[in-house]
Amino acid sequence: MMIENEVNEKEEIYSKVLRAGRRTYFFDVRSTKADDYYITITESKKFTEDDGSFHFKKHKIYLYKEDFASFREILDEMTSYVLNNKGEEVISERHQKDFKKTFLAQNENKIIDSLSNITFDDI
Repeated sequence: MMIENEVNEKEEIYSKVLRAGRRTYFFDVRSTKADDYYITITESKKFTEDDGSFHFKKHKIYLYKEDFASFREILDEMTSYVLNNKGEEVISERHQKDFKKTFLAQNENKIIDSLSNITFDDI
């Protein structure tokens, strides 16, 4: 067990962490057995159970030097596409809830009218 930890510590060369709400991203430079470098990107997402306990789900990407240029190019293209088409404002669940409240408030009379026209024969 101690040897395994020493190997893992040796493999991690450089690390950065990005905390983003329930998600945490770990960017790690690691070393191969041949002493070359590659990057791992790990997403760790916290899930809370009804009883208050929690667990984490992790997803990992291994990125090797020969793929850096293409990966960066596509990532830049995709992030630009999103920002150009949707802007930087985050459309969150809160925005969706606010939209639903506004929609319901604006359409309350129509909804009540449509419900009041239901007969037992319709059910």
